[in-house]
Amino acid sequence: MNHFIRPDIAEMEPYTPIVPFEVLSARLGRQPEDITKLDANENPYGPSPKALEALRNGRFLHIYPDPEANALRDALSDYVNIPKSRLMAGAGADELIDVALRAVLSPGDVVVDCPPSFGMYPFSTAVNAGHYVPVWRKADFSLDVAGIETAVARHKAKILILCSPNNPNGSLIDDATLRRLLQLPVLVILDEAYVDFATADSRLSWVLAYDNLAVLRTFSKLAGLAGLRVGYGAFPEWLLPHMWKIKQPYNINVAASLTAVAALQDRDWLHDKVRLIVAERERMVAQLARFDWLQPHPSQANFVLFRVLGRDARQLKLDLERAGVLVRYFNKPGLDNCIRISVGRPQDTDRLVMALTDL
Repeated sequence: MNHFIRPDIAEMEPYTPIVPFEVLSARLGRQPEDITKLDANENPYGPSPKALEALRNGRFLHIYPDPEANALRDALSDYVNIPKSRLMAGAGADELIDVALRAVLSPGDVVVDCPPSFGMYPFSTAVNAGHYVPVWRKADFSLDVAGIETAVARHKAKILILCSPNNPNGSLIDDATLRRLLQLPVLVILDEAYVDFATADSRLSWVLAYDNLAVLRTFSKLAGLAGLRVGYGAFPEWLLPHMWKIKQPYNINVAASLTAVAALQDRDWLHDKVRLIVAERERMVAQLARFDWLQPHPSQANFVLFRVLGRDARQLKLDLERAGVLVRYFNKPGLDNCIRISVGRPQDTDRLVMALTDL
């Protein structure tokens, strides 16, 4: 019955997600509390006390949620100082990428991306029958701006996707570069999933000044709500009515909305945990400096990418896994023989160092 499947879907590569604790526990033969999980850029401190309280006391779970997520968008508008009318919430920023692409792309339309970056960009392009054109980053992970401009012109691209801080290396796009790229005749989607851990400010407010800019954020990293899937974005006025038409009606579930709103009311707690994570990022890099075969890349996110020198990074990942420490392994163009380590708590770093020392 394969003739029923879209040929492009039949040929596309699936996205490979990180598996959850219950799967890991069964696979490794360890209890969740005996696993140091540093492979998916999750917030090690979890949800705030107010968010957990809101989840415990949640009401109306038997009623369909607000299709416009009004309570959440009201809270977000106050938090980011952007008009509510310019905001949309999604089941993670991933859903908003998909909805924006679905609203804009016709089959064969070009999306320009700058790998190495987040694997969902080519995935969502393929799912929406777009044509994916990569403009590879330079060796230091900076953007090839001239190459992007050439690709947009040559392919008459509709969308340019950028990530800042970039996943998986944590580098930022500077203001001058972003302003230059915003002069291109494309919709620029800027993914800021990790901006809370950076020294630079968010560009959410730029959406009010640039009619071709959309900026995405998430509760997964800042608020420790990765398991509830809550993201949001600010979008151009011309795009939003069409995104509202095609998004799933009840995409933000009641539990996700309750906890996200409560998290925004616990800002001191959120910002304190950000400070802890940033401090631990720097301590982790300092601690791992004793292993001269791990070469770190400067990061403004809640993870650090390391190039492994003179050893097999895949074997290193497997050896750490057997010790109960999980890291992300990469071996593809621009990321050959690399591991990415999420920032955990001090005790997580200590266990990582102990495992590396034992190896």
